[in-house]
Amino acid sequence: MLPILLFAQLGNSQNRSELPFENIGDYPKEYTARTVMIRLISGLGYRYHWASKELRPIDLAYRPSSEAASAEETLMHLYGLSDMIKNAVLNQPSLRPLPKTARTYTELREATLTNLKEAIQGLQLSEEEGLAARKVILERASRSVEFPFWHAINGPVSDALYHVGQLVSFRRTTGNPIDSNVSVFMGKNKN
Repeated sequence: MLPILLFAQLGNSQNRSELPFENIGDYPKEYTARTVMIRLISGLGYRYHWASKELRPIDLAYRPSSEAASAEETLMHLYGLSDMIKNAVLNQPSLRPLPKTARTYTELREATLTNLKEAIQGLQLSEEEGLAARKVILERASRSVEFPFWHAINGPVSDALYHVGQLVSFRRTTGNPIDSNVSVFMGKNKN
């Protein structure tokens, strides 16, 4: 099996400050289904931003056991989940299986963060009552299956949070913990 990510192209572009979710941002002015969903995806984006930042080849190759996914494979899965989140918000189908494309670690990280940003932008532009009309649409070959938007929460959003936690744990194991200034409670770094 060919590696999905290419370690050789790590470069310094992975540290670009223009990538979204360096922090979560200000609180919404009110609690609604739409603003809570925006905040949930923003929290995921913030956690992913810092958990995936500055991963080294040894970090990407790490797997806790021979049966477990590596950090590299976990990043690819997170990309697929971010694509599904974006598509659910935009009411577009998610192709399954996700088409495989060779991407560098940097490109994959940027694409995942961009998907989450586009999901938030789609929510910001939507009407409050429009959220209930959205569907998680899975398309496999010529067959399409639809699920209520609730499945976006208990499916790809919750799954992504779970896997970001795995990345944090993997990094600690390889001696490259996330920045100690990251405060997931506050949604911004301490310094």
